[in-house]
Amino acid sequence: MKIIAIQGIKGCFHHSAVSLYFKGHDYSLMECSSFRELAFSVYKSDVDFGVMAIENTIAGTILPNYSLLSKYNLKIIGEIYMQIKHNLMAYPGQKIEEIYEIISHPMALLQCELFIDSYPSIRKISEYIDTASAARYISKNRKRGIAAIASENAAIEYGLEILHENIQTIDSNFTRFFVINKLPIKNNYSFNKASLRLKILHTIGSLSEILSFISSIGINMTKIQSIPILKRPWEYSFYIDIIFSNVNKYETMKKRIKNIPCLHNLSIMGEYKNGVNIIK
Repeated sequence: MKIIAIQGIKGCFHHSAVSLYFKGHDYSLMECSSFRELAFSVYKSDVDFGVMAIENTIAGTILPNYSLLSKYNLKIIGEIYMQIKHNLMAYPGQKIEEIYEIISHPMALLQCELFIDSYPSIRKISEYIDTASAARYISKNRKRGIAAIASENAAIEYGLEILHENIQTIDSNFTRFFVINKLPIKNNYSFNKASLRLKILHTIGSLSEILSFISSIGINMTKIQSIPILKRPWEYSFYIDIIFSNVNKYETMKKRIKNIPCLHNLSIMGEYKNGVNIIK
């Protein structure tokens, strides 16, 4: 049985992502209180895989997670895009009129602002490391009058009753998760996407030259993210995702890009299959 590290506890959205990606496989979860603990567990080989959120269509990129992947030299072996649906849940046998407080993770509260604002008499508390922790608190303490915002899985996991479904303000709310490992997998060219980390000389036109070269090979760039280099003010590493239909073009790019003078360093963070949006 494989051990998979997640940030959060059973019933959280990371758990849902694991359930979808590893559907049909036996696994157990290692619950981590932070992304740093998750990354370090994979680095120390305490687990077989890690599943880590990297960006959200509303909140944007989780920049520190790119730094963690680089710090521990972890490899991306897969990805999953999952729709985030929030639900209001409470200890069984209550109605919304009996609720005086809503608890959850700060981001979940932010993503459900319109619903919460429609109940001005209910106050909101955001002191939980993930949505499932709020659900577990209510269940464990049999709290009445308090509701949590969390996933459907959290309601099932902790025996809570859903009072309102899909209360998120924006329906097209997706989170992208990386599946990470200490070592790359042998994919025998069954991949069509790669994540790269570039360090480029701090000169005029350097980034433009790199991007123009990638485009000239016939490779599509789907994401670029700059991350500051510590102790080197105003210098950045660039994280780039590329997708291709012909792996030979990708191999050509890897060989030829190293000859560009302004490229200081190229690291392959992962080669994997392009994930698809999963709507539950």
